[in-house]
Amino acid sequence: LIELDRDHLIHPVISWKGHEARGATVLQSAQGATLTDAEGHTLLDGFSGLWCVNVGYGHESIVEVAAEQMRRLPYATGYFHFSSEPAIRLAARLAELAPGDLNHVYFTLGGSDAVDSAVRFIRYYYNVTGRPAKKHMIALERGYHGSSTIGAGLTAIQSFHDNFDAPTTLQHHIPSPYPYRNPAGDTDDAVIAASVAALKAKVEELGAENVAAFFAEPVQGSGGVIVPPDGWLKAMRDAARELDILFVADEVITGFGRTGPLFGCEHDGVVPDLMTTAKGLTSGYSPMGAVLMSDRIYRAIADNAPAGKPIGHGFTYSAHPVSAAVGLEVLRLYTEGGILENGRRAGERFTAGLKRLADHPLVGDVRVRGLLAGVELVTDKAKRTKPSPDLGISGHLARFGYKNGVIFRAFADDIVGFAPPLCCTDEDIDTLLGRFEQTLNDVLDVADVRAALA
Repeated sequence: LIELDRDHLIHPVISWKGHEARGATVLQSAQGATLTDAEGHTLLDGFSGLWCVNVGYGHESIVEVAAEQMRRLPYATGYFHFSSEPAIRLAARLAELAPGDLNHVYFTLGGSDAVDSAVRFIRYYYNVTGRPAKKHMIALERGYHGSSTIGAGLTAIQSFHDNFDAPTTLQHHIPSPYPYRNPAGDTDDAVIAASVAALKAKVEELGAENVAAFFAEPVQGSGGVIVPPDGWLKAMRDAARELDILFVADEVITGFGRTGPLFGCEHDGVVPDLMTTAKGLTSGYSPMGAVLMSDRIYRAIADNAPAGKPIGHGFTYSAHPVSAAVGLEVLRLYTEGGILENGRRAGERFTAGLKRLADHPLVGDVRVRGLLAGVELVTDKAKRTKPSPDLGISGHLARFGYKNGVIFRAFADDIVGFAPPLCCTDEDIDTLLGRFEQTLNDVLDVADVRAALA
């Protein structure tokens, strides 16, 4: 399998030649929060696959509804006015659970095409409502909004831009809130004021008549798990409304209990104009994403579109009945099966335990919201000095983490990301924290790393 993988399977977001040299780690089975690879090595999955297996592995009820739907109706197109019961019921259930008037749902295959769909809907909205100049879109530095042709430009991570001709001239970025490294200071008021000022300045620079939307994650995920202060999201939403631009909440990572409530927007009581979701929607058991649209935006598009002409956006697998059936069961597990409440309890234990690691010699910053966390490593706590790249910290983390039986995200800039499943028991949380602390100690024992701290 490793040789076949090396010869034929292209992996995402990796050095292709580096992977040829290393080879794959083949995963074989999973249960709860634990994975087992082909060599029989067991690993506590502190990252829920890729921020997505929120309910944990091995839920037979999900397998059963998927199999039953495959037997009854394995596929139904959404074209030509056709629909299917699971898709209808999932859209209705999401509308019921989502904040405010996000009552209209367009289903995608995942997060990247949800962002692309949102961009297309925004363009269409402004064109048919008589404001065709509003084309520019603004996002945050360190933000992640997918790796599709359009979404990669809204993403502000360099590897998604290099040699891909991204971003476009219509895509712009303002500084991340990033309290730990914010030039304005790390107080809540300073961070919020700096972000609002940056958004207003960028809109003034571009001309309000030319700006369509602002995209933001309630917690920035792939940019290093940047947790903004309480009130930040509301302030940015209010600023967007004042500036007459649409506010898009990217909840692909934060949605479905990851930060505590069902949606990350709920922390600040924010209702966006559009919301993108995926990952936890089906808990990774089947591909699916969604764009949730407010009544106002939906009505404006429906009422102003050219009469009798189709709104030309669609995917073959939009509203796939099997994925929709899976999504319905996953939502049931969150709300009726106790997973959401368990995630809140586990998040409190996880937060307390992770913050105790702030005293470790390598740890500069610990930031947590629910079961989403980032730990930033430094070589000088007082000066917040980032490790020199030649120390290869992320490589050491990955190697020792595997040895110690724990999976996390070792970002290239010496930040460790966590997103454990919401099904975690107290024992799971304690094991995860213990294995991570051992991994930090192992990294600290590397001679070059210890010398850099000394």
